[in-house]
Amino acid sequence: MLSILRTKTGTVAINLKPIKGSWGGANQWTTQLTRWLRHQGWRVVHDLKQVPDAVIMTHTGLAPMTSFGFEHVRKLKDKHPGIPCIHRINDNDIRKETSEMDDFLAKSSSVADHTVFVSSWLQAYHAGRWFDGNRPHSVILPGADTRVFHPLGNLPWLPDQPFRIVTHHWSDNWNKGFDVYAEIDEWIHDNPDKGFELWVIGRWPKDLTWKSARTFAPASGHKLASILRQCHGYVSASRYEPGAMHVAEGLQCGLPILYHRDTGGTPEMANDAGLPIGDNLSESLLEFRKSISKLRTALLNNPPSGARMSASYESILHRLLAHA
Repeated sequence: MLSILRTKTGTVAINLKPIKGSWGGANQWTTQLTRWLRHQGWRVVHDLKQVPDAVIMTHTGLAPMTSFGFEHVRKLKDKHPGIPCIHRINDNDIRKETSEMDDFLAKSSSVADHTVFVSSWLQAYHAGRWFDGNRPHSVILPGADTRVFHPLGNLPWLPDQPFRIVTHHWSDNWNKGFDVYAEIDEWIHDNPDKGFELWVIGRWPKDLTWKSARTFAPASGHKLASILRQCHGYVSASRYEPGAMHVAEGLQCGLPILYHRDTGGTPEMANDAGLPIGDNLSESLLEFRKSISKLRTALLNNPPSGARMSASYESILHRLLAHA
Protein backbone atom coordinates (compact mmCIF):
# COMPACT_ATOMS: atom_id res chain seq x y z
CA MET A 1 0.00 0.00 0.00
CA LEU A 2 1.36 3.41 -0.97
CA SER A 3 1.92 5.81 1.92
CA ILE A 4 1.04 9.46 1.61
CA LEU A 5 4.02 11.69 2.28
CA ARG A 6 3.07 14.54 4.58
CA THR A 7 5.22 17.57 3.92
CA LYS A 8 6.33 19.87 6.71
CA THR A 9 6.31 23.59 6.01
CA GLY A 10 9.74 25.04 6.72
CA THR A 11 10.02 27.78 9.33
CA VAL A 12 12.40 30.67 8.73
CA ALA A 13 13.29 33.17 11.43
CA ILE A 14 14.23 36.64 10.11
CA ASN A 15 15.57 39.01 12.75
CA LEU A 16 14.04 42.17 11.30
CA LYS A 17 10.27 42.53 11.50
CA PRO A 18 8.67 44.48 8.65
CA ILE A 19 7.28 47.91 9.49
CA LYS A 20 4.61 49.59 7.40
CA GLY A 21 5.90 52.56 5.46
CA SER A 22 9.43 53.34 4.36
CA TRP A 23 12.08 52.81 7.01
CA GLY A 24 15.05 52.42 4.73
CA GLY A 25 16.35 49.66 2.50
CA ALA A 26 16.56 47.02 5.23
CA ASN A 27 12.85 47.32 5.96
CA GLN A 28 12.03 47.04 2.28
CA TRP A 29 14.26 43.98 2.06
CA THR A 30 12.60 42.15 4.95
CA THR A 31 9.10 43.18 3.84
CA GLN A 32 9.62 41.75 0.37
CA LEU A 33 11.44 38.63 1.54
CA THR A 34 8.84 37.87 4.21
CA ARG A 35 5.99 38.21 1.70
CA TRP A 36 7.82 36.13 -0.92
CA LEU A 37 8.64 33.25 1.41
CA ARG A 38 5.11 33.11 2.81
CA HIS A 39 3.71 33.07 -0.70
CA GLN A 40 6.04 30.15 -1.47
CA GLY A 41 4.69 28.20 1.49
CA TRP A 42 7.26 28.98 4.18
CA ARG A 43 6.31 29.91 7.70
CA VAL A 44 8.13 33.13 8.56
CA VAL A 45 8.66 34.35 12.12
CA HIS A 46 10.67 37.25 13.48
CA ASP A 47 11.85 35.84 16.80
CA LEU A 48 13.41 32.69 18.25
CA LYS A 49 10.61 31.75 20.64
CA GLN A 50 10.31 28.47 18.75
CA VAL A 51 13.09 26.51 17.09
CA PRO A 52 13.12 27.39 13.36
CA ASP A 53 14.45 25.33 10.48
CA ALA A 54 16.69 28.19 9.32
CA VAL A 55 17.71 31.71 10.27
CA ILE A 56 18.23 34.78 8.11
CA MET A 57 20.09 37.48 9.99
CA THR A 58 20.70 41.09 9.08
CA HIS A 59 21.28 44.26 11.05
CA THR A 60 20.14 47.87 11.08
CA GLY A 61 23.41 49.51 11.87
CA LEU A 62 24.19 49.41 15.58
CA ALA A 63 20.67 50.44 16.61
CA PRO A 64 18.60 47.88 18.59
CA MET A 65 15.95 47.46 15.89
CA THR A 66 16.44 43.75 15.28
CA SER A 67 14.52 41.16 17.26
CA PHE A 68 17.57 38.96 17.87
CA GLY A 69 21.30 39.16 17.25
CA PHE A 70 24.21 36.88 16.53
CA GLU A 71 24.63 36.01 20.22
CA HIS A 72 21.10 34.58 20.23
CA VAL A 73 21.84 32.66 17.04
CA ARG A 74 25.00 31.24 18.60
CA LYS A 75 23.04 29.95 21.62
CA LEU A 76 20.45 28.45 19.27
CA LYS A 77 23.12 26.70 17.20
CA ASP A 78 24.84 25.41 20.35
CA LYS A 79 21.67 23.46 21.07
CA HIS A 80 20.71 22.79 17.44
CA PRO A 81 23.90 22.82 15.36
CA GLY A 82 22.09 21.70 12.21
CA ILE A 83 20.13 24.94 11.85
CA PRO A 84 21.70 26.97 9.02
CA CYS A 85 22.12 30.72 9.25
CA ILE A 86 22.25 33.15 6.32
CA HIS A 87 23.94 36.45 7.20
CA ARG A 88 23.05 39.45 5.03
CA ILE A 89 25.71 42.20 4.97
CA ASN A 90 24.75 45.60 3.57
CA ASP A 91 26.96 48.13 5.33
CA ASN A 92 30.46 49.22 6.30
CA ASP A 93 32.32 51.90 8.23
CA ILE A 94 33.46 54.01 5.29
CA ARG A 95 29.89 54.86 4.25
CA LYS A 96 28.87 56.41 7.56
CA GLU A 97 32.34 57.48 8.69
CA THR A 98 32.11 55.24 11.76
CA SER A 99 34.61 52.87 13.37
CA GLU A 100 32.43 50.07 14.79
CA MET A 101 30.47 48.59 11.89
CA ASP A 102 33.18 46.43 10.27
CA ASP A 103 34.06 44.93 13.64
CA PHE A 104 30.41 44.28 14.42
CA LEU A 105 29.88 42.50 11.11
CA ALA A 106 32.97 40.35 11.57
CA LYS A 107 31.69 39.18 14.97
CA SER A 108 28.20 38.57 13.61
CA SER A 109 29.61 36.54 10.74
CA SER A 110 30.99 33.94 13.16
CA VAL A 111 27.57 32.20 13.26
CA ALA A 112 26.92 32.34 9.51
CA ASP A 113 26.78 29.26 7.29
CA HIS A 114 26.34 31.44 4.21
CA THR A 115 27.05 35.15 3.83
CA VAL A 116 25.17 37.38 1.40
CA PHE A 117 26.67 40.70 0.31
CA VAL A 118 24.49 43.27 -1.43
CA SER A 119 27.23 43.99 -4.00
CA SER A 120 30.56 42.63 -5.19
CA TRP A 121 32.08 45.96 -4.22
CA LEU A 122 31.00 45.42 -0.61
CA GLN A 123 32.27 41.84 -0.63
CA ALA A 124 35.67 43.04 -1.84
CA TYR A 125 35.70 45.80 0.79
CA HIS A 126 35.16 43.34 3.65
CA ALA A 127 37.47 40.74 2.09
CA GLY A 128 40.21 43.34 2.36
CA ARG A 129 39.56 43.65 6.09
CA TRP A 130 38.19 40.49 7.67
CA PHE A 131 36.07 38.26 5.41
CA ASP A 132 37.57 34.97 4.20
CA GLY A 133 36.58 34.57 0.55
CA ASN A 134 36.82 30.78 0.87
CA ARG A 135 33.73 30.76 3.08
CA PRO A 136 30.36 30.16 1.36
CA HIS A 137 29.01 33.47 0.14
CA SER A 138 26.91 35.08 -2.56
CA VAL A 139 26.20 38.51 -3.98
CA ILE A 140 22.50 39.39 -4.23
CA LEU A 141 21.81 42.87 -5.55
CA PRO A 142 18.95 44.81 -3.95
CA GLY A 143 15.61 45.08 -5.71
CA ALA A 144 12.49 47.10 -4.95
CA ASP A 145 8.88 45.93 -4.92
CA THR A 146 8.04 45.30 -8.58
CA ARG A 147 4.32 45.77 -7.90
CA VAL A 148 5.08 49.42 -7.15
CA PHE A 149 8.36 50.33 -8.81
CA HIS A 150 8.00 49.55 -12.50
CA PRO A 151 8.38 51.51 -15.78
CA LEU A 152 4.73 51.42 -16.88
CA GLY A 153 3.76 55.06 -17.38
CA ASN A 154 7.34 56.28 -17.72
CA LEU A 155 7.66 57.87 -21.15
CA PRO A 156 10.92 58.28 -23.11
CA TRP A 157 12.45 61.73 -23.29
CA LEU A 158 11.69 63.74 -26.44
CA PRO A 159 14.06 66.49 -27.63
CA ASP A 160 11.37 69.20 -27.39
CA GLN A 161 10.83 68.46 -23.67
CA PRO A 162 12.81 69.49 -20.59
CA PHE A 163 15.14 66.69 -19.55
CA ARG A 164 14.18 65.85 -15.96
CA ILE A 165 16.64 64.21 -13.62
CA VAL A 166 15.58 63.20 -10.13
CA THR A 167 17.02 61.99 -6.86
CA HIS A 168 15.45 61.01 -3.54
CA HIS A 169 16.84 60.48 -0.07
CA TRP A 170 15.44 60.01 3.43
CA SER A 171 18.74 61.09 4.96
CA ASP A 172 19.93 64.71 4.93
CA ASN A 173 23.59 63.67 5.34
CA TRP A 174 25.88 65.58 2.95
CA ASN A 175 27.53 62.26 2.02
CA LYS A 176 24.32 61.35 0.21
CA GLY A 177 25.63 63.56 -2.59
CA PHE A 178 24.09 66.93 -1.80
CA ASP A 179 27.27 68.77 -2.79
CA VAL A 180 26.83 67.41 -6.33
CA TYR A 181 23.08 67.99 -6.37
CA ALA A 182 23.70 71.60 -5.34
CA GLU A 183 26.21 71.96 -8.16
CA ILE A 184 23.71 70.51 -10.66
CA ASP A 185 21.04 72.86 -9.31
CA GLU A 186 23.31 75.87 -9.75
CA TRP A 187 24.32 74.83 -13.29
CA ILE A 188 20.68 74.47 -14.32
CA HIS A 189 19.90 77.87 -12.79
CA ASP A 190 22.78 79.49 -14.68
CA ASN A 191 22.03 77.69 -17.97
CA PRO A 192 18.25 77.72 -18.50
CA ASP A 193 18.75 77.35 -22.26
CA LYS A 194 20.18 73.82 -21.80
CA GLY A 195 16.72 72.41 -21.07
CA PHE A 196 17.39 70.52 -17.82
CA GLU A 197 15.31 70.16 -14.68
CA LEU A 198 16.30 68.74 -11.30
CA TRP A 199 13.66 67.19 -9.04
CA VAL A 200 14.56 66.44 -5.41
CA ILE A 201 12.37 64.20 -3.23
CA GLY A 202 12.77 63.73 0.51
CA ARG A 203 15.10 65.54 2.87
CA TRP A 204 18.23 67.65 2.43
CA PRO A 205 20.66 69.58 4.66
CA LYS A 206 19.10 72.58 6.37
CA ASP A 207 21.83 74.89 5.14
CA LEU A 208 21.20 73.97 1.49
CA THR A 209 19.10 76.47 -0.47
CA TRP A 210 17.94 75.33 -3.89
CA LYS A 211 18.09 77.78 -6.80
CA SER A 212 16.12 75.95 -9.49
CA ALA A 213 15.23 72.46 -8.25
CA ARG A 214 11.64 71.36 -7.89
CA THR A 215 11.31 69.82 -4.44
CA PHE A 216 8.93 67.26 -2.96
CA ALA A 217 8.30 66.14 0.60
CA PRO A 218 9.44 62.64 1.57
CA ALA A 219 7.37 60.02 -0.23
CA SER A 220 7.25 56.25 -0.42
CA GLY A 221 5.40 53.50 -2.22
CA HIS A 222 3.05 54.35 -5.07
CA LYS A 223 3.33 58.11 -4.49
CA LEU A 224 7.11 58.01 -4.78
CA ALA A 225 7.02 55.75 -7.84
CA SER A 226 4.53 58.07 -9.55
CA ILE A 227 6.86 61.04 -9.13
CA LEU A 228 9.88 59.08 -10.31
CA ARG A 229 8.11 57.93 -13.46
CA GLN A 230 7.52 61.55 -14.51
CA CYS A 231 11.28 61.96 -14.96
CA HIS A 232 13.76 60.73 -17.57
CA GLY A 233 16.95 60.04 -15.64
CA TYR A 234 18.10 59.41 -12.08
CA VAL A 235 21.14 60.85 -10.34
CA SER A 236 22.84 59.42 -7.26
CA ALA A 237 25.95 61.13 -5.98
CA SER A 238 25.89 59.19 -2.73
CA ARG A 239 29.35 57.97 -1.70
CA TYR A 240 30.33 54.40 -0.86
CA GLU A 241 26.82 52.94 -1.17
CA PRO A 242 27.01 49.16 -0.65
CA GLY A 243 23.79 48.62 -2.60
CA ALA A 244 21.20 51.35 -2.23
CA MET A 245 17.46 50.78 -2.41
CA HIS A 246 16.89 54.34 -3.69
CA VAL A 247 18.95 53.38 -6.74
CA ALA A 248 16.86 50.24 -7.33
CA GLU A 249 13.65 52.25 -7.07
CA GLY A 250 14.79 54.77 -9.67
CA LEU A 251 16.07 52.12 -12.07
CA GLN A 252 12.93 50.01 -11.78
CA CYS A 253 10.81 53.04 -12.70
CA GLY A 254 12.65 53.12 -16.05
CA LEU A 255 15.25 55.76 -15.21
CA PRO A 256 18.87 55.27 -16.29
CA ILE A 257 21.31 56.60 -13.72
CA LEU A 258 24.12 59.13 -13.51
CA TYR A 259 26.27 58.21 -10.51
CA HIS A 260 29.28 59.39 -8.52
CA ARG A 261 32.45 57.47 -9.37
CA ASP A 262 33.02 56.77 -5.64
CA THR A 263 29.55 55.33 -5.29
CA GLY A 264 30.40 51.75 -4.34
CA GLY A 265 27.94 49.12 -5.57
CA THR A 266 25.74 51.39 -7.69
CA PRO A 267 27.47 50.60 -11.04
CA GLU A 268 26.67 46.90 -10.50
CA MET A 269 23.01 47.73 -10.00
CA ALA A 270 23.01 50.04 -13.03
CA ASN A 271 24.74 47.43 -15.19
CA ASP A 272 24.74 48.98 -18.70
CA ALA A 273 22.12 51.58 -17.80
CA GLY A 274 24.32 54.17 -16.12
CA LEU A 275 27.18 56.60 -16.57
CA PRO A 276 29.67 57.97 -14.03
CA ILE A 277 29.94 61.67 -13.31
CA GLY A 278 33.24 62.80 -14.77
CA ASP A 279 35.53 65.70 -13.87
CA ASN A 280 33.39 68.12 -15.85
CA LEU A 281 29.84 68.05 -14.50
CA SER A 282 28.21 69.92 -17.39
CA GLU A 283 29.78 67.56 -19.94
CA SER A 284 28.55 64.58 -17.90
CA LEU A 285 25.00 65.92 -17.81
CA LEU A 286 24.97 66.55 -21.56
CA GLU A 287 26.46 63.13 -22.30
CA PHE A 288 23.87 61.51 -20.05
CA ARG A 289 21.03 63.12 -21.97
CA LYS A 290 22.63 62.26 -25.31
CA SER A 291 22.91 58.59 -24.28
CA ILE A 292 19.54 58.28 -22.55
CA SER A 293 17.77 56.26 -25.25
CA LYS A 294 20.52 53.63 -25.41
CA LEU A 295 20.78 53.48 -21.62
CA ARG A 296 17.02 53.13 -21.22
CA THR A 297 16.90 50.22 -23.65
CA ALA A 298 19.65 48.45 -21.70
CA LEU A 299 17.80 49.09 -18.45
CA LEU A 300 14.47 47.74 -19.67
CA ASN A 301 16.24 44.59 -20.86
CA ASN A 302 17.59 43.83 -17.38
CA PRO A 303 16.19 45.95 -14.51
CA PRO A 304 16.70 45.20 -10.81
CA SER A 305 13.92 43.13 -9.28
CA GLY A 306 12.71 42.60 -5.75
CA ALA A 307 11.19 39.28 -6.81
CA ARG A 308 14.53 38.08 -8.20
CA MET A 309 16.26 39.23 -5.01
CA SER A 310 13.83 37.31 -2.80
CA ALA A 311 13.94 34.19 -4.96
CA SER A 312 17.74 34.18 -4.68
CA TYR A 313 17.53 34.04 -0.87
CA GLU A 314 15.01 31.20 -1.11
CA SER A 315 17.36 29.30 -3.41
CA ILE A 316 20.12 29.50 -0.78
CA LEU A 317 17.67 28.27 1.88
CA HIS A 318 16.87 25.24 -0.25
CA ARG A 319 20.55 24.39 -0.72
CA LEU A 320 21.40 24.78 2.96
CA LEU A 321 18.44 22.77 4.22
CA ALA A 322 19.00 20.04 1.64
CA HIS A 323 22.47 19.50 3.12
CA ALA A 324 21.47 19.94 6.75
